[in-house]
Amino acid sequence: MKRLLCVFLVCLSALLPCVAGVPSAPDTCRKKVALVLSGGGAKGMAHIGVLRVIERAGIPIDIITGTSMGALIGGLYSVGYDAETLDSLVGVQNWKILLSDRVNVLNPDLTEREKQNTYILSRPLTIAPKARNASGGLISGTNLAQLFTRLTVGWHDSIDFAELPIPFACVATDIVDNTEYDFHSGYLSTAMRASMAIPGVFTPVRIGSKVLVDGGLRNNYPADVARRMGADIIIGVSVQSPPRTADELQSGPNILMQIVDINCKNKYKENWEMTDIPIRVNVKGFSSASFNREAIDTLIARGESAALEHWDELVALRRSLGLPDGYVAPHLHRSVPPGSSIKFRLDSVSFGNIAASDRDYIAYKYKLSAGHTVTARRIEQAITALTSDFLYANAGYNIRKHEDGYILRVYADSRRTSRINLGVRFDTEEMVALQANMSHRLNMKTPVTLEFTGRLGKRMAARLDAEFSPLHYGKIGLSYSLRHDDINIYEEGRRGYNFTYNRHTVNLRALSFSIRNFTCDLGLDMDFYDFHNVLVGDASSAGSLSNVSMYSYAFNLNYDSEDRWFFTTRGTKVHAGFSYSTDNFVGWNGRMGISVVDVLWRMSFPFNSRFVLQPMIYGRALAGSGVPLIMRNAIGGQFMGQYIGQQLPFAGIGHVEFTDNALLALQLRAQQRMGGNNYVIARLSLGQRGDKVKNLFRRGPMMGCEAAYYYNSMFGPIGASLGYSGHTGKVYFYINLGYFF
Repeated sequence: MKRLLCVFLVCLSALLPCVAGVPSAPDTCRKKVALVLSGGGAKGMAHIGVLRVIERAGIPIDIITGTSMGALIGGLYSVGYDAETLDSLVGVQNWKILLSDRVNVLNPDLTEREKQNTYILSRPLTIAPKARNASGGLISGTNLAQLFTRLTVGWHDSIDFAELPIPFACVATDIVDNTEYDFHSGYLSTAMRASMAIPGVFTPVRIGSKVLVDGGLRNNYPADVARRMGADIIIGVSVQSPPRTADELQSGPNILMQIVDINCKNKYKENWEMTDIPIRVNVKGFSSASFNREAIDTLIARGESAALEHWDELVALRRSLGLPDGYVAPHLHRSVPPGSSIKFRLDSVSFGNIAASDRDYIAYKYKLSAGHTVTARRIEQAITALTSDFLYANAGYNIRKHEDGYILRVYADSRRTSRINLGVRFDTEEMVALQANMSHRLNMKTPVTLEFTGRLGKRMAARLDAEFSPLHYGKIGLSYSLRHDDINIYEEGRRGYNFTYNRHTVNLRALSFSIRNFTCDLGLDMDFYDFHNVLVGDASSAGSLSNVSMYSYAFNLNYDSEDRWFFTTRGTKVHAGFSYSTDNFVGWNGRMGISVVDVLWRMSFPFNSRFVLQPMIYGRALAGSGVPLIMRNAIGGQFMGQYIGQQLPFAGIGHVEFTDNALLALQLRAQQRMGGNNYVIARLSLGQRGDKVKNLFRRGPMMGCEAAYYYNSMFGPIGASLGYSGHTGKVYFYINLGYFF
């Protein structure tokens, strides 16, 4: 009898909160509400708008399940990012970088940035018998993985997802046996990354014998997973596009997306039918790849609008849960600090599957060792170096709390030995040009890299580099290059002459420092110009072109914090260079050698998110007697060194023109973004020239202007420009397709 009484009292004490109606009652006794978020790529941004309305209605979320983009939004929401924070977060991301293997501009050195703004295709590979080079996708997903890792700091352990602030699960597909794989535990960032791994686009996530890709192939709307987790009520959001009609299936992308959408309908109907409040978002006009700012804003607004259509149902749900009007569901608020402000004091550091020499180099250069305090950005820079410099596949990190500090683990998959880069472009001057680059890292204690670059087109070239890194910030290099140029030289807008020549160059970089935005080089150049055919017009003022040999001591200093190579919106670029050229290592023709000074200073001032004003001052001056024609200043073209190394751009002058030994120019560039990737650009140039620096302003200025339209494509800038210069007195029209090189 006493035992029965004890059992009764225990049960009664457990029920007292519900009977007494204390504040904790709604959280302990009410039904569990689950939120289910479907996959859909960029269309999944609409989930954020739905979350905003759910928060406003005061609906507590007890369980979240999602697939693909639904897994990303749901996973971040489960660890404390509310709707407003998610809105801000997705809006500031550079999705072109995230959804590619291009390196973040904040992380690599200037050489790596130049490569990623030159080549449209870059692939690592291993040159060895039976080497496995296929990663299983065009994109490794390293950039996405780094973002997920940074956003989930504090939840880097392998954990039970039921222990998250909001219990969470997401879905992937195991393509080994075509089965659904539900993530209820493990590494949260890995689970989100696997759920978004679109087959053939992103590299699959490998866990043991499983090869995991996008969960939409098996369960794009995982309401059944939420039921199994104990959900009593399901609020579901679908961003699936309606089936395309026969008339709409006229293009390759539409046909491909139709196949994907059809395959994502597994279990969809029965899961949708078990949803208590089904919210279907109108995503017409958008695709899985609509990641531009305007599309994201519109999709979020459409998600909010779709949820508001169910406002009465949401209010009725809240009341059925016994929650009063004005109730605000408790939710952990997590902010998104920049990577530079997230700091960790390291108790220990371990490296997984990384060679000892590479580990030592990375640990020393980025101060990844016990006792140091590092930022998340520094760790990401180290991961970038492992990927771009050391060619490791799927490099990443996790960090977890340990007493008063943190334990950092840096890991990677197999290491590649080589990387191939391919570039192609078309313009109205050179027609078609192709360029290929291959780098190979030798397996040595101190990093040694061999690199070959070849170019086909009107200007053919080949270059072989060997780079040795005895210091953690410094390098020593030796290179040989052969250029074959066929150049038309203009004089005040008229074609004056044409010449072809081979240029052989041996370059010894005695010392080269590179620290993020800053580089400094000191070296010796040995050049031999071998002129072939010279065709000179009657009105030409050109002198004779004879073979030239020279030895030049050169010093160059560069700083570049610009965010983009062509469509720059912020940052500064500075260059200062000096060279001393001789024909015998001492002087030139028995006199002092030829001194060359060149400078550039460019800044970008964004007035808003669309309009940027970019002033630039630049110039080049030569001092010495008997300066050969091939060394003289040259103007024209769109960018520095477009056709010959010393060429300086000038609006309205499209061809190459040699000019006086001293040149100082000012350019003002205005850039207006129209829509997502369309740009209208205007350039105005003013220039002063003279035979010496002191005579720069004895003549009136040269002037030129240009208007252009460009589209920012995945293949580089595509567009056309129309310019006029008072120096030439002619209108110049130019078309460019692809990255400049």
